[in-house]
Amino acid sequence: MGWLWAIIVGLVLGVIARAILPGKQNIPLWLTVVFGILGSILGNAVATWIGVNDTKGIDWIRHVLQLIGALVVVGVGSTLWQSIRGNRGNRQRT
Repeated sequence: MGWLWAIIVGLVLGVIARAILPGKQNIPLWLTVVFGILGSILGNAVATWIGVNDTKGIDWIRHVLQLIGALVVVGVGSTLWQSIRGNRGNRQRT
């Protein structure tokens, strides 16, 4: 059940991050989910590091940190994806 939640949270965070970031991110949906999961993991790590990962009630700070992590990972990851895919797409065929 943990993996299912990770995929769902990754999808939601990845899609929200893509909507917030300016410009168009030309990355596939599966990569959006992966970047969202990685951003969630990054946000959880930061929340644990600063001591706000488990509080009474809803962990709003942790959720905001997860979203920030997803924004960072989607932003950097989409740029890297474009540079990798762009180089492949620009090859001349003979």
